[in-house]
Amino acid sequence: MEYTPRLKKKYQTEVVDNLKGNYKSVMQVPKLVKICLNQGIGSAASDKKQIEAAQNEMTMITGQKAVLTKSTKDISNFKLRKGMPVGVRVTLRGDQMYEFLDRFVTSTLPRVRDFAGIPTKGFDGRGNFTMGIKEQIAFPEISIDKINKITGMDVTFVTNTDSDADALALLKELGLPFKK
Repeated sequence: MEYTPRLKKKYQTEVVDNLKGNYKSVMQVPKLVKICLNQGIGSAASDKKQIEAAQNEMTMITGQKAVLTKSTKDISNFKLRKGMPVGVRVTLRGDQMYEFLDRFVTSTLPRVRDFAGIPTKGFDGRGNFTMGIKEQIAFPEISIDKINKITGMDVTFVTNTDSDADALALLKELGLPFKK
């Protein structure tokens, strides 16, 4: 028997049934395409260990190897040269995406300090939602003792719909706790 993530089963059974009333066909129901995590490290140009630590942390959080992002141009005020690493990113799709979303909703968001729900202002007008996390220690995979610098990260949920309202309904059904 093949393993399917809990949220993927929930999407296929409950979420599609709840949302399909608004559409002519079941195939028009919005889907979560991918989740992108991005972490910029500002002072990484001078410290290579920070970039490696951020890459290891992101790999532990997602279960997928993080990719370095490099600067595209020279900026002398920041002592930055073209091609220097400035951050790390991961793109999750398929089963790993649903596993990450499940862990994110059930164990990470409750650990965020002073959390009162996700604000709905992070939609971009094309059905994608981006939110920021101020401290990476909210993730249970990361040990507070092994951290030398607390950094934040961006989490982007990409859907296959162009409407923010449809994307909001989908993300609410998947369990993201938005503010009322």
